[in-house]
Amino acid sequence: MAEKTIVAGVALIALGVLVSIASDSSSVTSLIPAMVGIVFLLLGLGARMRPGIAHHLMHAAAAIALLVILGSLGSTISRGSTGWALFAQLGSVVIAGIYLGYAIASFRRARQARLAE
Repeated sequence: MAEKTIVAGVALIALGVLVSIASDSSSVTSLIPAMVGIVFLLLGLGARMRPGIAHHLMHAAAAIALLVILGSLGSTISRGSTGWALFAQLGSVVIAGIYLGYAIASFRRARQARLAE
């Protein structure tokens, strides 16, 4: 799961940088996906370096993914985003949603493996 977390982090970083460049934005808010991506990247690298606490780090990443989904959808709906902001928010929802799906499946497999022992 650490590798998927790293991939999600890199994808969010790329999304934030792409939107900031394409929209010619000087606002730090256009880099929010990249900031969240850095957190994902650090959690994934931490899980790779410290396998003993990897499950805690992956649960933290899953919780952050859920917050990204809820925050981005909430912002999209409440503000009626358009243009690059809408692209960034929906892109964040897709990336975090796919990641969260993988995380939930991984957690279920781990639990089933524990119960089978």
